[in-house]
Amino acid sequence: MRRQLIPCFDDYYGTVGRLMPFGPGDAADVLDLGTGTGLLAAILREQFPKAHFTLIDISEEMLARARERFTGQDVTIIAGDYSRAPIPGRFHAIVSALSIHHLTDADKAALFQRIFEALKPGGIFVNADEVKGPTPTLDRLYWDQWESEIIARGIDPQEVAAAKQRMHHDIPATLDAHLVWLREAGYTDVDCYYKYLSYAVFGGRKPA
Repeated sequence: MRRQLIPCFDDYYGTVGRLMPFGPGDAADVLDLGTGTGLLAAILREQFPKAHFTLIDISEEMLARARERFTGQDVTIIAGDYSRAPIPGRFHAIVSALSIHHLTDADKAALFQRIFEALKPGGIFVNADEVKGPTPTLDRLYWDQWESEIIARGIDPQEVAAAKQRMHHDIPATLDAHLVWLREAGYTDVDCYYKYLSYAVFGGRKPA
């Protein structure tokens, strides 16, 4: 369903893997915040089979599906609220997809700082998330375009309505705000690496 609801799915998720600071044969440590069912981690694990993945999410229901997905694999799964709990270790990469936009702006900025501290030197944080348009006009334009595209794909109108209802709980910030918080936390190479409408992939590196 996520593939159906995100018109740019392949480029969106694919960008995360292209930014990893290690290769397929490296035994890197990767943390996925707000993993849900483990979709992003599964995509990355296909590209980096030697990496060890740690997955965190607050939803036991979602994690039950993640455990099924990674049965017998070298994956650590933790139930917890990553916005409050200490980050469990140090990592070559910390990633997240469509989760951090549920936090308040103050909590986003604080999380970016904690992520920076949990990265190993030279490590990267990459967030594939929903962002608010820089103006109300553009924000509305982006979501109208999104709705037109997924309806054109033939998605069940009930699924569209359910997706829009879930968005009422979102607290997206502008892309510019995210980039400012990252720079203030000390990241280098801060940028938006990919963007399509309100879907953006952005982040930064910890100096080596």
